[in-house]
Amino acid sequence: MSKQYLLGLDIGSSSVKASLVDIDNGLCAASAFYPEKEAPIMAKKIGWAEQEPQMWWDNAKLSIKKIMSDANVKGSDIKAVGISYQMHGLVCVDKEQQVLRPSIIWCDSRAVPYGDKAFNEIGSEQCLSHLLNSPGNFTAAKLAWVKENEPQTFERIDKFMLPGDYIAMRLTGVANTTISGLSEGMLWDFKTKKPADFLLDYYGFDSKMVPDIVPTFSIQGEINAVAAAELGLAEGTPVSYRAGDQPNNALSLNVFNPGEIASTAGTSGVVYGVLGDINYDKKSRVNTFAHVNYSKDLDRLGVLLCINGTGILNAWVRRNIAPEGISYAEMNEMTDSVSIGSDGVTIIPFGNGAERVLENREVGCSVNGINFNKHGKAHLMRAAQEGIVFSFCYGMEIMQQMGMDIRKIHAGKANMFLSKLFRDTLAGVSGATIELYETDGSIGAAKGAGIGCGIYKNNDEAFATLNKLAVIEPDEHLRSEYLEAYSKWKCRLESMIKN
Repeated sequence: MSKQYLLGLDIGSSSVKASLVDIDNGLCAASAFYPEKEAPIMAKKIGWAEQEPQMWWDNAKLSIKKIMSDANVKGSDIKAVGISYQMHGLVCVDKEQQVLRPSIIWCDSRAVPYGDKAFNEIGSEQCLSHLLNSPGNFTAAKLAWVKENEPQTFERIDKFMLPGDYIAMRLTGVANTTISGLSEGMLWDFKTKKPADFLLDYYGFDSKMVPDIVPTFSIQGEINAVAAAELGLAEGTPVSYRAGDQPNNALSLNVFNPGEIASTAGTSGVVYGVLGDINYDKKSRVNTFAHVNYSKDLDRLGVLLCINGTGILNAWVRRNIAPEGISYAEMNEMTDSVSIGSDGVTIIPFGNGAERVLENREVGCSVNGINFNKHGKAHLMRAAQEGIVFSFCYGMEIMQQMGMDIRKIHAGKANMFLSKLFRDTLAGVSGATIELYETDGSIGAAKGAGIGCGIYKNNDEAFATLNKLAVIEPDEHLRSEYLEAYSKWKCRLESMIKN
């Protein structure tokens, strides 16, 4: 009997990755991504960012072909397909399911005035209590921009959808979406537990433009004959899971329950925690969405904290402060000689644009407390990593104020989490245990598909083979030193915000 597999697709703005997971052992059999160089983003004006949905499909096709060849897998060996995708994008299609314009993707900022106007005119209480966020720069506001600026295109729209919905439609011929997806577009009403009619009415959107809602874990459609022929998959294979990249990253790390945290720390950093009660931040410093296991009967919210100035600061320090040619590992070794708190040096890491956690202020990056007679490169290198961690903890305090009890942080062993200094400082300040795993979004999407089609009875069975690489416990003997350093950093930040 031939082996059986699950296929996961991760539709990113830089590439599309595909992975095959062996159902018998839960391990990844093959992975590939295209393009090998970063995918182009069109920016006709400052602040705009668009991509052609066809490009995602083409790269998905190349990735699927590569992994099926590498693993010697036939289409009939694949039992289900799951999709992870870049959040907050807008794809518009007509009645023939043809794309009407390039997708306005997550990092496009043109819709900010449309979201802000809705927030002010509808009212903060209505928006926050029902949507848990301001309409902001999310999918609904992007569609409002199209309505006002491209009315002829808007009139032809049959359905609007998210990037993952589009890929699912290309696979199955059926346009549908999920509650989690609607929530990330600001179109799910958490009070009435149905699409947000008041926002649809405000913007003048016909509710028929909203795709049918399917559960996140379910048979959402089946591979049709056209897609099967194009991709080499078997007609009738179920598409049984989809989620935005941050909820899916949490799923990939088996983060499902209240108080559990998933974190990434690349160029920017994300802390994504699960909340068991409906709540929101009144200042919208963090965003709240329906998590993958949210339902009308079970409140499971994903609270998303994003820090723009994360790995980008560490990379800047390496280029401009560290000895030339030094590796990140060697940088970390140099910091071993510097005590917790960097001997009084603090770095505020917000030099990569406005930060939502600071209520969209742009305070920049600053270095404080340097003494020319005792501080050197190692102090700056340590202070940079501490500043990044402290910014995470500053945002996590908001999450705690919302009722989240943060005891455990799950992360992939990659990027900033490769640094012992970063890990120890995060555990030391937060008091949380950090668990590092070997996984990624496309593998998570494949396992999500296994849950959705019933191959796995639950998430614990799906992720039983998740490879735990390390556990970092907070050092209680050093806790007071970490907290003192964080307190000094926080005082410095808050004095800057007040001025």
